[in-house]
Amino acid sequence: MSPEASQVGWATLLKPAWFQPLVVLVGGVLLHSMNVLMLATVLPSVVEDVGGAALMSWPTTAFLASSIVAATCTGYLTAVVGARNAFCAGALIFGIGALSCAVAPSIGHVIAGRFVQGFGGGLLAAIAYVLVRNTFPDTVWARAFALLSGAWSMSVLIGPLLGGVFARHGNWRGAFFSVAVIAAVLAVVALRALPKTLSSGGRPRVPGLRIAFVCAAIAAMSLTAIAEQPLLKGGLFVAALAALFLALRVDRRAKVRLLPSDAFSLLSSTGAGLWLALLVSVAYSPLQIFVPIFLQVLHGLDPLVAGYMVAGASMGWTTVSLVVAGFSPRWSDRMLVAGPLMMGAGLLGIAVLTPLGSAAALFPAIALVGAGVGACWAFTARRVMVGARPGEGDVAASSVATVQQTGFALGAAIAGLVANAAGFSALSKSGIADAALWVPTSFIAAAAGAAIVGRHLIFLSRRAA
Repeated sequence: MSPEASQVGWATLLKPAWFQPLVVLVGGVLLHSMNVLMLATVLPSVVEDVGGAALMSWPTTAFLASSIVAATCTGYLTAVVGARNAFCAGALIFGIGALSCAVAPSIGHVIAGRFVQGFGGGLLAAIAYVLVRNTFPDTVWARAFALLSGAWSMSVLIGPLLGGVFARHGNWRGAFFSVAVIAAVLAVVALRALPKTLSSGGRPRVPGLRIAFVCAAIAAMSLTAIAEQPLLKGGLFVAALAALFLALRVDRRAKVRLLPSDAFSLLSSTGAGLWLALLVSVAYSPLQIFVPIFLQVLHGLDPLVAGYMVAGASMGWTTVSLVVAGFSPRWSDRMLVAGPLMMGAGLLGIAVLTPLGSAAALFPAIALVGAGVGACWAFTARRVMVGARPGEGDVAASSVATVQQTGFALGAAIAGLVANAAGFSALSKSGIADAALWVPTSFIAAAAGAAIVGRHLIFLSRRAA
């Protein structure tokens, strides 16, 4: 941070001339982030109304996969139509997707609507950072970026509240109608509040083949959840792994990469760090999909309370990340192992307590899973960036978010596979109880793998030193 930036306070950023643009940009990120927890709160009501329990993980995987696609198209759209117009388009696309979900007659239409929503939300979240650079002087960038990051914490409170209020009164569609209205208002206000940005005249290439492989992997993994024949399940699983391998191989040969050249190599800190980020994201993902319905069916909680119970994981993530931020290098090394182990302990607690224990006893276990991510995430991202090869610093930094979203999407697909195998799709109480045991149990392996990679990452760092 420059000396000038360090002397600029919050009052400077919040002056009247910048207030409207700042609210619009924070609102765009918040609109995107809060919809994950909002969906987690209303999804049980959606399935009860339109059916499709076997596809319960698909609205989340569709949203996340589409967000990944949008993030990779951000540079192209910004160059073609300008950042402000692309931001407004993202808000309108998001609203159209929400409106599609609100009137959906079946789970298939909900999935399609969520895919559209994800693309719009991905644009909002990514272009907001571009517009900070176009709207404010560099002396206030750090504080503006801090507010954008804070929007993800605000979503912990707003997402479950918005979804829970409507679901409690048996009107889950109202939550999506409200989101559509908010998105439309955001687009109109953004058009007036944000500075006009021109296209650059360039046409950066969209990495279409690589994104197609990633989406194919997520789709194949999701299809395994509803495939009935074991041979077909195995074939789809292998196809998903092959598609991910091809995406990585094509990316390494590309002139402009999405990931560092040593991505997922266990011989480098950057590659091992991305493995850790992927496994931690996979282990975290089932909380937001299946735990709300476990709480509602097995413990009789209403949607609002269940939503805030699950939001305890996000609260744990934020709280612990703030606590460990100032840790010494020695303790930060320990967090690379302790964080995944905390996640594994939390998942074990959820697996044991959800079918048998009380709802009150579940909250610490849920919070512990999020706390585990908070304990190791910042230190993992730092290892990825510090270990980047010359000239790949920016790619390494952006790859953390890409890998995180991919891990969430893959984890959601795997959670759907495990849940349906345990009998969840029948929606009987016994089937849901079995799924409540096996879904979190199956993800303990991902947490354990992350702890092993974390220990290996410590070894690499010490060897390099």
